[in-house]
Amino acid sequence: MRYNFAELFAAVAAEVPARDCIVFRDRRLTYGEVAARANRLANLLLSRGITVHRSRAELQPWESGQDHVALYLHNGNEYLEGMLGAATARAASFNVNYRYVEAELAYLLNDASARVIIYHARFAPILGQVLKSLRESPLLLQIADESGNALLPGALDYEEALASSNPATPPMTFDAEDLYLVYTGGTTGMPKGTLWAQSNIIEAALAAFLPEGVLNAPSFSDGVAAIIAGDRRVLMPLPPLMHAAAQWMAMSAFLTGGTTVFPDVVDRLDPASVWKAIDAEGVQFVNLVGNAFATPMCDEYERGGYDGSTLQFVGVGGAVTSASVKDRILKLLPRAVIGDVAGSSETGSQLSRVSTSQAPATTGVFTPAAGSCVIDENRSRILQPGDPEMGWLARHGPIPLGYLGDRAKTERTFPLIEGVRMVLPGDRARHLADGSIELLGRDSVTINSGGEKIFAEEVEEALAGHAAVKDVIVVGRPSERWGQEVVALIEVHPGAGADDAEFLAYAGERLARYKLPKAIIRIESIFRSPSGKADYGWAREIAAQRLPV
Repeated sequence: MRYNFAELFAAVAAEVPARDCIVFRDRRLTYGEVAARANRLANLLLSRGITVHRSRAELQPWESGQDHVALYLHNGNEYLEGMLGAATARAASFNVNYRYVEAELAYLLNDASARVIIYHARFAPILGQVLKSLRESPLLLQIADESGNALLPGALDYEEALASSNPATPPMTFDAEDLYLVYTGGTTGMPKGTLWAQSNIIEAALAAFLPEGVLNAPSFSDGVAAIIAGDRRVLMPLPPLMHAAAQWMAMSAFLTGGTTVFPDVVDRLDPASVWKAIDAEGVQFVNLVGNAFATPMCDEYERGGYDGSTLQFVGVGGAVTSASVKDRILKLLPRAVIGDVAGSSETGSQLSRVSTSQAPATTGVFTPAAGSCVIDENRSRILQPGDPEMGWLARHGPIPLGYLGDRAKTERTFPLIEGVRMVLPGDRARHLADGSIELLGRDSVTINSGGEKIFAEEVEEALAGHAAVKDVIVVGRPSERWGQEVVALIEVHPGAGADDAEFLAYAGERLARYKLPKAIIRIESIFRSPSGKADYGWAREIAAQRLPV
């Protein structure tokens, strides 16, 4: 069964209109209320001609026939309303990184040809500077917030605009091929708009969260019945919703009758706010991004005053989460399961590994999702389990159509291999004899030192487990002797007394000697994106600035 977001959400909302859909600060919105707000937004968009204009059958894989709605927002109910309202109008919403400076923001909005921008008032000053650089003159919907910034010229107040719009379901014929558009983070180049059919992202990213029988239901009504028969779940997407994994967590709630909870503080990670919301709402599922999220969450829990016993599943991914930190989570929450998930905007949830208090946490080796495989170095054949060759992680089956407006990158990233259309997101891997996949790291941050390929993430994992290491990023920098040399930027826990030799000895128990850092730079604070992902460009600049004398 192939599903459209708007159609599926509307059907679920009709079955459970009084159930809590979104809880955020003093707002407790039921499914019926969110459906009405999404309809109001959709009708507003439709009144401006913002919808679908060309069917999928008329288009190339890198083309969109729908208008695009920018979500320039912190987490909250308006983000999910934006996704649902756009889909109900048969437009496609997309994520905007709220940390972008003017040039980056202008690039993104132009690349997406944004017809609408829904934004928090705190971003009005930078957006106001960018508008003159845009090719389109978008509809502006400004959401009031603590900043108190006035409306930009020509902008509509979001709540006033919704209040004056029709709450009835617009008369649309939905299509499972309608787009889900998500932009990559841009950590390895300019951001790219990944075009998914809505039905494919549901299968690729949400399958593990769907009640049994939904994907193979004989009819739409049978699929909805399977959803309603399932247990209601309470989920908290902790990273910013501009991060795909957080969107998928939220979608797995609102498409299955679950409740999405946000902590009161959403402009940064505030562990106290998170734990309070978990206990107040009985949150069962939460996702974190690496040690950068997990460590402060554990620190706060250990300060006391929290229960956390409702947590059943803690998802980790997007950055290194060391085995020692996963073990720490399990000691604090012995009834929880840790799901270590690897994936990308181009693959959905591609690999997974489960840790429990009875099964020690590990790193690096995963169980592949359906369609995940490893392709040889030359991108010409599928490697079989047990083949010792290092290759490219790939996936076939429910994968994206392509990159918005970019034929060359689409054809390069989504090639035909042995007659099967694949996506190769750029990760290196080996397919082990038992069928599991060893994930080695992103090729774009691979370090070539003395002719040997060294994966930054592997070195990061080896160092991150040391008790004195609060955070770590590993990069390569130019070296006359080695071509590139491995450099580790380490943020040390306050008061920790470990020296460089101790760090190297610790990593040396886990890595071959040639992979060990040639230099260690101690950093007061590691800089990461709001989603917790490593900023390798920043790290390379720091490493280059601190060359040995």
